[in-house]
Amino acid sequence: MGESPFAAEARDLVKEFDGKRAVDGVSFTVPQGSISGVLGPNGAGKTTCLRVLLGIIDPSSGTRSVLGNQWPLQIAHQVGYLPEERGLYPAMPAAEALAFIGALRGLPIRESRRRALELLRSSGHEDWAKRPIRTLSKGMAQIVQLLGTIIHNPRLIVLDEPFAGLDALNQQKLEQLIRDQAAAGVTVIFSTHVIAHAERLCERIVIIAEGKSVFEGEVDEARGRLRPIVHLRTRAEDGPWRAALPSSASKVGGEWRFELPATGPEPLLKALIDGGAGIETLSIERPGLHDAFIAIAGEAAAREMGHVAPQEEAA
Repeated sequence: MGESPFAAEARDLVKEFDGKRAVDGVSFTVPQGSISGVLGPNGAGKTTCLRVLLGIIDPSSGTRSVLGNQWPLQIAHQVGYLPEERGLYPAMPAAEALAFIGALRGLPIRESRRRALELLRSSGHEDWAKRPIRTLSKGMAQIVQLLGTIIHNPRLIVLDEPFAGLDALNQQKLEQLIRDQAAAGVTVIFSTHVIAHAERLCERIVIIAEGKSVFEGEVDEARGRLRPIVHLRTRAEDGPWRAALPSSASKVGGEWRFELPATGPEPLLKALIDGGAGIETLSIERPGLHDAFIAIAGEAAAREMGHVAPQEEAA
């Protein structure tokens, strides 16, 4: 029997705390070597879902498999995990903190120290090696802990809200680290409430709202649930060409905006030309993951994530 194409699988996972369901029937698959995102507002159940998947806590019902094993803790040495709650010994120098994490993952201490120095050197932070963690900024300490998730060359990396607390520069460095790991064949799963990170990095996403998985699939599939938006400016204010615009078309700042008709752009373009619209500009914009998220999870979930602009709320 061949190896599963999935690095992780969850089937109808349920986790209850005191009779309340924090995770309510979540299912998803993570292909080997992919970058997958678990997307949803804070409190949606993302962290609990990841902890159940990794075997840190047991599910109330449902099944999970990590790297082909239904008992994830048995293969914990093949997994790199960054929990939402960060924690390093403040008096420990950065290189020793990394070496300590490596030793906890099963590396001999000498090899762990070698890898710690190499990771700091290759990431451009060699000067941190002898600095105690307490002398580093919050973002710098987080980078050290992030490096600790890969020191033992895991096959799977799971990052819980890894971008939280990082400035723009370190966010870019983390995005590159994730891409580099995926290019090396490592599977990456990360949770986030920032849609832009998921859109830039992920091939697949799981959208979780109120403990339920409301979407699971490729990013393009999520975006494909919405039709492209046409932006049109014309010299003519009116004419027979107006019949080609859908009834839902609206004019904002002199520009018509509407969903591309199912018949495609060619009939629309012909009607505009034949009707004497006098096309000044015409562009077709593919909906982004932000719009797809709102369509799938609803404006309430998007608002909790801070992704509904004031004008959208008032609309």
